[in-house]
Amino acid sequence: MQEWKFSEKEAQKMTHDGAISVNLVTGEATHISDRPPEQDYSPDHEAAGTVGRAMDEAAGHVERRQAKKARRKRRDTFREGEAARNRPSSRLQFSEADRAAPELKKPIRKSDKAVDKLDAAKAAVPVKPPGKEHGNPLSRPVQEIRSTLHGEVSKVEGENSGVQAGHLGERQIEKAVGYGGRRFHQARADRKLKPWRDVTKAEQAAAKVNADFYWQKSVMENPQLASSNPISRLWQKKRLQKQYAAAHRAGTGATQAAGKASQTAASAAKKGGGTVAQKLGGFVTKNKHTLLIVGGIGLMLMLIMGLMQSCTSMFGGGTSGLVASSYLSEDADLTGAEAAYCGMEAELQEYLDTYESTHDYDEYHFDLDEIEHDPYVLLSILSALHEGVFTLDEVQGDLEMLFDKQYILTETVTTETRYRTETRTDSEGNEYEVEVPYTWYICTVTLENFDLSHVPVYIMGEDQLSMYAVYMSTLGNRPDLFPSSGYVGKYIENPPTAWDIPAEYLTDERFATLITEAEKYLGYPYVWGGSSPETSFDCSGFVSYVLTSTGLCNTGRLGAQGLYNISTPVSDPQPGDLVFFVGTYDTPGVSHVGIYVGDNMMLHCGDPISYTNLNTSYWQSHFYAYGRPPYN
Repeated sequence: MQEWKFSEKEAQKMTHDGAISVNLVTGEATHISDRPPEQDYSPDHEAAGTVGRAMDEAAGHVERRQAKKARRKRRDTFREGEAARNRPSSRLQFSEADRAAPELKKPIRKSDKAVDKLDAAKAAVPVKPPGKEHGNPLSRPVQEIRSTLHGEVSKVEGENSGVQAGHLGERQIEKAVGYGGRRFHQARADRKLKPWRDVTKAEQAAAKVNADFYWQKSVMENPQLASSNPISRLWQKKRLQKQYAAAHRAGTGATQAAGKASQTAASAAKKGGGTVAQKLGGFVTKNKHTLLIVGGIGLMLMLIMGLMQSCTSMFGGGTSGLVASSYLSEDADLTGAEAAYCGMEAELQEYLDTYESTHDYDEYHFDLDEIEHDPYVLLSILSALHEGVFTLDEVQGDLEMLFDKQYILTETVTTETRYRTETRTDSEGNEYEVEVPYTWYICTVTLENFDLSHVPVYIMGEDQLSMYAVYMSTLGNRPDLFPSSGYVGKYIENPPTAWDIPAEYLTDERFATLITEAEKYLGYPYVWGGSSPETSFDCSGFVSYVLTSTGLCNTGRLGAQGLYNISTPVSDPQPGDLVFFVGTYDTPGVSHVGIYVGDNMMLHCGDPISYTNLNTSYWQSHFYAYGRPPYN
């Protein structure tokens, strides 16, 4: 409420700043009370304008950098297409014997068809290039003018809500129009380059089928290639394809290079002592523990570097979380990838089942792991490698790579000198016996199933490993694809629940802190080598993370054996102690660890992270010891 008191020359007025006297002649106002004036805490509109200009300039810099990157990519597409168009024809010259061979009819037909497509793609390339792309020379001045205008408006919009709302709407429309214009320009530029892009793809396809022809011809001419183990065949075929493609890109001697590669593959199959792939498999088998240590060190370095980057929470919420955790590929591609991998496994199984009938040794010894994998592990790996979406054609190479890493087949031939008794007749017709030496051939065949779920940590960075963990935690939101998978029961139908820990155990402040942190990760999937919420965990990574993140015991990243080494053995375990096991998988020493929570229960990273009763026959048979970490 305002109150005025008038005189002839002045008036008094009550304001928020107290009473003031206003001279009616000069308009001068004078404070006549002791009340301090109110402070103006409204934002500095000059500063707001400066900040707005800075944000506009930063956004413009990002836009220009993205546009430059897109132009560079389109230039590379044009150069690759021109090079492919100008290279000599990829058409192979088949002899009459080649065309008459039943085994080569399909490869020849595919080769002719692919080269026909390549010739058509070359013919469709315009004579005139699309023209050199340049950035818009007016874009930077226009951006500066626009930023300045927005800054000037920002200085006054705080005093008028209508101006502020209108300015905000104008900026949003301006951004939308700019984004649409950029996308339209990029789409038009990409469309112009389509003929060059098509000829590059057609050349790659032709090179692949031509290499396949030479491989099939090598198999026909060298039957021992067909009887070699599947891993060797895949490796040799892949090498032949790379050699042919490289020779064709060089433009000289493609046919000779392919023929030489075929001869190399055949000679490799004939050599004793196993192929390079077999020797590599033997090396991995003999040194797998060393490789695990090296891989663990590499993983630690990778994770340390990952801490410097922003990470996405493993379990997002709402629609975005649902999309991020779902398989987005077509059902035909998902089931096709699984069928292709099963086909490779069936081929390997058949090779082993018929081994004695297809080889000529005197004695055989087999030490074979079971050939199996879970389809959700395979699809989660492929989805993570291809950022959520893949086609069956795109993952053929990945399937071969994963198969080669999961199954390690070694075939070793040793010899013994043995003796047999033979009856002979001397010159006088008398019979006598002699011991005659002969060579006895012994073949030992070993197949190690490394477990497909152990492979991701060796082929993925932290971001991809995080995506893999998310897909596994939800099974891509597609439990209907493979309902017989064991993961459906453990993750979807019967997910782990919390254990009601007696209240008296939680009076121990240290244990209460430990279990509060550990229970946050109930239901997280088991990820070999994982040691953080972003990548999920394995057993030792889970325990190491919980101990360190709570500040109770800074262990760093230790394995199960390492955690046992720093713990003090105890015979009367208390909640918060650790429980150790051996023989849960093929490794020396301690192989598994969990957190003891009392009453013969533990919380551990099984598959998934869950509570488990220690009284079961499995855990009793693998139990090793209880230990107390060096708590602070």
